[in-house]
Amino acid sequence: MPLSKPMKEVGKGVEEIRIKDSSGIYRAFYLARFEDRVLIFHFFKKKTQKTPQKEIDLGKKRLKEMIDG
Repeated sequence: MPLSKPMKEVGKGVEEIRIKDSSGIYRAFYLARFEDRVLIFHFFKKKTQKTPQKEIDLGKKRLKEMIDG
């Protein structure tokens, strides 16, 4: 399984990175289209195989807030 995958349903250029440690499995949405930074705008603990729609919706909202200011 790759460490990250495109999340087009959240936004153009958005990726989801997978992180696993002894306390659980986590996901983070990030955008790396900027020349000098990576924007990590949503992080959550994964409880199901599929990314829940509420996490996708929250990611969209947070991305818009950060981009639009």
